[in-house]
Amino acid sequence: MFQPPKKVVYTAEQALEALQHYCAYQDRCHKEAREKLHELGYYGDPAEEVIAELIREKYLDEERFARSFARGKFKIKRWGRYKIRAELKHRHISAYCIKQAMKEIDPSEYYGTLCSELERRNGIEKAGQHPYLRRRKLADYMVKRGYESGMVWEAINELEL
Repeated sequence: MFQPPKKVVYTAEQALEALQHYCAYQDRCHKEAREKLHELGYYGDPAEEVIAELIREKYLDEERFARSFARGKFKIKRWGRYKIRAELKHRHISAYCIKQAMKEIDPSEYYGTLCSELERRNGIEKAGQHPYLRRRKLADYMVKRGYESGMVWEAINELEL
């Protein structure tokens, strides 16, 4: 007969230790840590005490998380500022930390990445399309990736795609 798995009950020390390992693996935001505590069956004031202890011990740092998140998403996934900002807001990061995170993106490197992504995507788009339609698809793609539309059109015109 099927037996449902027994729910493991964590003590405060066990929950703290589990979250320390979870946060030490990579930077986490407060929302992710809270969700992990909920998975462990830890809610309310005891969960908030664990979060407070993690902050005191520097396992959780919202600004550090926001900066590393912005750097990583820009350099690895090549996201634009709008998409990074939206994702940070979705994770309930404060406006101050988002502003600090945006400083991690160098403007000249940002524009260079935009141009290289446009050239890469231009090679993928179908040949033989009407030039306006092709440019429009390129612009739509880059705006969807979080780049500013004015900057995208400026780069498209500069590159003469």
